[in-house]
Amino acid sequence: MTTPLLLDALLPALTEWLPEQRWFAAKDRTVAAVRFVGHQEITPADAVPAVEHAVIAVSFTDGGPEETFQMLLATRPRVSGDLEHAVIGAVGDRMVYDGLADGEVSRLLLSMIVSDTTVGTLRFVPEPGVEAPVVGPGRPLLGEQSNSSVIYGERAIMKLFRRATPGLNPDLELHRALGRERSGEVAPLLGAIEGVLPAEEGEHADRGPLPMTVAMLQSYAANSADGWSMALTSVRDLLAEGDLRPDEVGGDFAGEAQRLGKTIASVHIELARGLGSDRLGSDGVAAVADWMLDRLDLAAAAVEVVAAQRDEIARVLQGVRAADGLLVQRVHGDLHLGQTLRTPRGWLAIDFEGEPSRPLHDRVRPDSPLRDVAAMLRSFDYAAFHQLAEWETGAEAPAYLQRRAQEWADRNRSAFCDGYAEIAGADPRDQLDVLRAYELDKAVYEVLYETRNRPNWLAIPLRSMARLVGDTAGA
Repeated sequence: MTTPLLLDALLPALTEWLPEQRWFAAKDRTVAAVRFVGHQEITPADAVPAVEHAVIAVSFTDGGPEETFQMLLATRPRVSGDLEHAVIGAVGDRMVYDGLADGEVSRLLLSMIVSDTTVGTLRFVPEPGVEAPVVGPGRPLLGEQSNSSVIYGERAIMKLFRRATPGLNPDLELHRALGRERSGEVAPLLGAIEGVLPAEEGEHADRGPLPMTVAMLQSYAANSADGWSMALTSVRDLLAEGDLRPDEVGGDFAGEAQRLGKTIASVHIELARGLGSDRLGSDGVAAVADWMLDRLDLAAAAVEVVAAQRDEIARVLQGVRAADGLLVQRVHGDLHLGQTLRTPRGWLAIDFEGEPSRPLHDRVRPDSPLRDVAAMLRSFDYAAFHQLAEWETGAEAPAYLQRRAQEWADRNRSAFCDGYAEIAGADPRDQLDVLRAYELDKAVYEVLYETRNRPNWLAIPLRSMARLVGDTAGA
């Protein structure tokens, strides 16, 4: 399966198979063709299973830019049982399938990390000073996500980054930095798989192969619950009550929101300590404002309701200029309740990759910690109104339920900021104009996203956008 001829024989099947995968990040585009950019054998071609790492480039009928992904391909003479759903197609006398679905493959990958193995262009790297568990086969983690993960016996989790991008993935980079700071706010990093993105003809061919992160291995947070699910349960309990206030309901989330604020503040302190921070001058602050305005114009060109309020929104975004030497550092970059886990010992932050659709240079650019704070405030709004967004088609939720949802959002947004201020030593609300600018920038992005992907949820960011444009009194 390692010759170009055999690889090319798989391409028609891949073209059909890719759009059906949870992690395929271009579902709104029609695949025109797939081609192999490079591949590296992990086991001999005649092994059972035989495994290799492959990088593919996908082109689309819209004529837009290609997108590049990575896969772990495995082959067997026959497949059965749980592997049948992972089959891509046949090549010669073998069936080709997604190797992460195979427990034997995932166990092999773990053992290679533990033993510090190098195979061709792939390096299986254990984290210094940390001992990864040697356990049985991995179990694929189900769910909609942009990457793919397997869990090893409730002790470790390995994430394969599906997008093939040159450079060190921010998720791995920031976990290494937090590990050096002995952070208790993230699951310990255990190892990684690192490779290269092959050079192709064109503009950057003279640079040769570029380093690339393939996967990372972490301790698994057993007995944990994600923040999004916990928040939704709290909101559901509130809406089910007749006349109780959020603080009177058994599932009140404010205490957890405050503890979560402390966790995120600690992460910011550790990232600044490990990777440094800076204060932007007037030109740097202007560049941040210009970046927000560019994103606003992109949304205004696609969404009429944004275009109608473009000037009012721009005035709020200009509030970022109120910062007297805006503090910037490395931040999470895509923070929300779904990127947090509540364990028996406290909260953990996860998935430091940033917005995967953004270029790497944007995702690693230092930014204000207020971007993460604003994103979490937006997430509380989403949790509060999520259930109401699923109201009967064509109907609006009763006004009293909307008021109760807003009470929940206000209470938990405030609690999060209280907790953050307790650890950071400064309240995010003290820089209200800057915080509102970051939150509105996020809400405008959400309006564009929901318009394209989840129209039923559009009312959530529209409500927040109206509040942020019209409210100058509070966050």
